[in-house]
Amino acid sequence: MSDRRRPRRVEGYAPVGDYSGIGDGRSVALVALDGAVDWWPLPDLNSPPAFAALLDPAEGGAVLLHPVGEFEVERRYLEGTNVVETVFTTPSGSVRVTDAVCTGVAGRLPWSELARRVEGLDGEVEMAWEVAPGTALGTLSPWSDADGLLHLDDLTIGVRTRGVGEPVTGPRSVSGRWTATAGATGVLAVVATEREPLPLPPLEDVEARIERTAEGWRDWSRTLHWDGPWEADVRRSALALKLLVYAPSGALAAAATTSLPERPGGTKNWDYRYSWVRDAAYTLDAFVRMGLDEEIHASLAWLLATVDRHGPQLRPFYALDGSLPSGSHTRDVPGYLHSRPVTYGNDAAEQLQLGPYGDLFQMVFLCVQRGHVLDLRTRRRLAALADRCCDLWQRRDAGIWELHDEQHYTLSKMSCWQALDRACRLADLGQLEGDSRRWAMEADRVRAWVEEHCWSEARQSYTFYAGSDALDAGVLLGARYGFDRDERMRSTVEAVLDELGEDPFVYRYSGMREEEAAFLACSFWTVEALALTGSVERAASLMERTLERTRSFGLLAEMVDPATGEAVGNTPQALSHLALVNAASAVQEARDGEV
Repeated sequence: MSDRRRPRRVEGYAPVGDYSGIGDGRSVALVALDGAVDWWPLPDLNSPPAFAALLDPAEGGAVLLHPVGEFEVERRYLEGTNVVETVFTTPSGSVRVTDAVCTGVAGRLPWSELARRVEGLDGEVEMAWEVAPGTALGTLSPWSDADGLLHLDDLTIGVRTRGVGEPVTGPRSVSGRWTATAGATGVLAVVATEREPLPLPPLEDVEARIERTAEGWRDWSRTLHWDGPWEADVRRSALALKLLVYAPSGALAAAATTSLPERPGGTKNWDYRYSWVRDAAYTLDAFVRMGLDEEIHASLAWLLATVDRHGPQLRPFYALDGSLPSGSHTRDVPGYLHSRPVTYGNDAAEQLQLGPYGDLFQMVFLCVQRGHVLDLRTRRRLAALADRCCDLWQRRDAGIWELHDEQHYTLSKMSCWQALDRACRLADLGQLEGDSRRWAMEADRVRAWVEEHCWSEARQSYTFYAGSDALDAGVLLGARYGFDRDERMRSTVEAVLDELGEDPFVYRYSGMREEEAAFLACSFWTVEALALTGSVERAASLMERTLERTRSFGLLAEMVDPATGEAVGNTPQALSHLALVNAASAVQEARDGEV
């Protein structure tokens, strides 16, 4: 159990790091420390959010459950689960609330079901609750009918209660109050469907599903194998990643939210409820190390089918159902801490990014090493992509950071080298038919070009892009790719730490210190690069300092403000959790002499 804390809000906004996550493989609900579910898109993660007080405290909607008056909180995830237990303590007593987005006997329920069980522990505590859908980011108007059902366009929401007071239906909400006493229990359930009949399950069935959901998470956690350092942190990251896997397709969402700013009050507010090729590849790397074979196959199969469906161009990311993103729109709502614009959708899908080529080929190569055999259609598609990479690597692109300023980004070239190197290895293993001689020659050309154009003698570092002296922490991924683990990469690590580091955190690239918080994955990429270039104990020390500053979050967001220690940006961010797992693996492998 964590230390007891008093929840805090500023103008109705809770700190990003105070949210815990629960989900069912289809969507994710974020629960604030004070018991408010401030974010819950329904029925899918990328649906308009029925509950979005995270971005609009007044009209966004929330599912509230809390003591009346002042209280303190202790919260934890039940071990091995994404089920959250919160103890509220007041001057008159204490209660325990267990929160789950329920699953069924055979996996996901056909409907969405949020269950909140309340148990009186000590004394008496006056409690209040409310289920109040919002405006779906300013696009719809919720309403209640004579039967006490709530409606938001095609979404129907039912509220089921027992032992939590008499429900009172208002024009746009259902609410109640009661006094919880020691030994008494109550249940609040929110059930939702879209364009289909709404079940109103018996409360005893809902309670049973809370236990079944927790046991389902524990069953999954028991399949996770980890014998390295920082086991608790790695397991929690694995659970966070599993929360972001969109079960209907197997795609991994980059984050559960949209428009949480990279700096409060800023304009860098993106929608990350899509699946990036990069994240899929890093997920596979992490899951291979944890022995999660089912997830490995599902992720690879989804990505290969999606790439084949939309070829020949490899996109940086895809919608969770495998379709192509259709662009972005802004929503006229306040935004987190008044950070605007609030964005729905993402325009970067049309960018030329070269990094996904390396990510895809590395993903396939890992699976083949794991024992997968490529089918003939996949072999043909990959051979065509390798040929395309031979031509494209010479072009400027938007880079890993998806910038509008197209350049010859160093990391993009390293990624092309990785793609062609892995294509050659797959050909050597008999898993790819094509002109591997050409792939090998182009890989050599890429390496020579990077060494000549992307190295700064003055900085003693690989640079952000050709002809620049600016630095990019992303270039440290070149150590993971195997592009360079020698003196130049060791020197680059030092240059990055010197200019971009604010111990233990690291900014993305030159100039970002003034614009945004530190990018959390960059700290873990630095750990990994240190380990892979021989500085194992320095890597372990940086890893521990980073974890000490972020463990209290539970979920890792995109960024951290080094000055305040506050989590910043969309949450939970898959890349942050992936980078943690892969950094821990790199330290362990370096200690074992496997690098």
